[in-house]
Amino acid sequence: MVNKPKKLTASQQLLVEGKNDQHVILALCEQYQIPETFTVELPPDKTEGVESLLAALPVLLNEKKLKTLGIVVDADQDLAARWQSIRDRLIASDYPKADIPNSPLTEGWVYQPKDVYLKRVGVWVMPDNQLPGMLEDFVALLMPADDSLRPKAEEILREIEREGLNRYGEIHRAKALIHTWLAWQETPGMPMGQAITARVLRRESAIAQVFVDWLQRLFDAEIPEKNG
Repeated sequence: MVNKPKKLTASQQLLVEGKNDQHVILALCEQYQIPETFTVELPPDKTEGVESLLAALPVLLNEKKLKTLGIVVDADQDLAARWQSIRDRLIASDYPKADIPNSPLTEGWVYQPKDVYLKRVGVWVMPDNQLPGMLEDFVALLMPADDSLRPKAEEILREIEREGLNRYGEIHRAKALIHTWLAWQETPGMPMGQAITARVLRRESAIAQVFVDWLQRLFDAEIPEKNG
């Protein structure tokens, strides 16, 4: 069972769009034994979605008790537009325009301002800072590469798409794939975060390692070395 996020008491916070993001990230942190130096939070109004997250940024960036703010958003259909929406709000909060990249960094962006009145910030755009998509595209990359059920799930999706039976749009295809695949596991339909904890999804996947490295750099969270 993934622990529920705590009320913000620390000076470091990771802001996410929704509860699924919370559960997936907390499960990865648990699997990688990342120290609890930060909390994973929904926007302060507890409304899920990117608009609520974006609206919260100016307030959080001026919160005196906060030292570090991480931001995780979905690229959705337009990665460049999503990045620009974050960039615009940082610039409006007095972050130097010249210091903010024009596009997301593959390894995730972390920035320590010279101005002591500005927060340390980091941004990760799901799924991998390079492609359009969302959390489920990231989670799909945690599926075992040699899994025999994934081709079957993809075949089912192709079949219903050929027949025009799918009710999901292209942007939500990864969501349809991952939840179809999870429905066929030993515990059918388990949530994505729980599937990471249960090792149904592979936390050793390359994208998970890059994401965890970004968290570690952003929050100075040193992962303990494993013996053996």
